[in-house]
Amino acid sequence: MNKILIIDDDRELCALIKRSVQAENIEADSCNTGKEGLQKLREQEYQLVVLDVMMPGMDGFETLEEIRKENSLPILMFTSKNDSISKVRGLRAGADDYLTKPFDMDELIARIASLIRRYTRFNQQAGAIQKLNFDGLQIDLENRSVTTSNGTFELPPKEFDLLLYCAKHQGKILTKQQIYEEVWGEEYFYDDSNIMAIISRLRKKLEVNPSSPKYIQTVKGIGYRFNKEV
Repeated sequence: MNKILIIDDDRELCALIKRSVQAENIEADSCNTGKEGLQKLREQEYQLVVLDVMMPGMDGFETLEEIRKENSLPILMFTSKNDSISKVRGLRAGADDYLTKPFDMDELIARIASLIRRYTRFNQQAGAIQKLNFDGLQIDLENRSVTTSNGTFELPPKEFDLLLYCAKHQGKILTKQQIYEEVWGEEYFYDDSNIMAIISRLRKKLEVNPSSPKYIQTVKGIGYRFNKEV
């Protein structure tokens, strides 16, 4: 059974989340400080962490940075409503997704389940995986080609690398800085024209309707996300 760790100083919310995920056959532990959370992660194995930004002492960002030094498991962060700075900061520091408070519990459960599925999928097959299969799209890692309803064809290096990076992080919101530094291997200088041009070309090649993309979707004001539903 999958098990998650909730790190939030709101004890009532922790209890509510625990009851809700347990109803979905997901076990949960909770703690109320970042230091306690780090200790639990060293003692037990979890499939996901739910982490609040605003906590006394070690805040969510500091806790996130410490977790990422030792662990690659998915992390979902809670941020305050309309706090775009915290969202971007958390994503850049290694969070996989975020949810603003107050939130709908059904949405939280859905996001937790999606992140666990993605993490399990890629980590179980990481040593042998050669092809990624999605709804209507196959990415061949060995031959650096893609297959759609229009056939099999190769992509230019940057197009393939960008597509693969997004697909390997399916469901995760990726900032433009993360994409640029990963695909280009250079420091990001807030010039989004290269990213936008490549994504536009990919959509024309992969999508039935490029104006309503099925695969790489835009997250307004932040970056892009490979559709977790395909």
